Amino acid sequence: MELPPPAADDSPIDLEHLRRSTLGDSGLEREVLAMFSKQARNLAGRLAALPPEADALAHTLKGAARAIGAHRVADCSSEFEAAIRDGGNVTQSLAALEAVVAETCEVIEAMLSRS
Repeated sequence: MELPPPAADDSPIDLEHLRRSTLGDSGLEREVLAMFSKQARNLAGRLAALPPEADALAHTLKGAARAIGAHRVADCSSEFEAAIRDGGNVTQSLAALEAVVAETCEVIEAMLSRS
């Protein structure tokens, strides 16, 4: 069963990118989205403690997000990495990342529950 589009046109998931990545396999799309949501929430939770490996965790999240078309999560992860590396406002970058992860995961869960 094909995933229904998210309610808003400005979705945090690029469904065309996701479809290309999964070769149009709707079952695989669902599986990938569910795995990403779980992984993203886990990584965001771990990042909240600002562990020494925060840059590596953010890099992992960025790669996973890019793979499924969660561009905002990838961008915020990249900004967080840069804040760590360059001595920027880590707290502000982390808050933005946490917010976009939460929004993206909520949209994913809504999409998965509608299909």
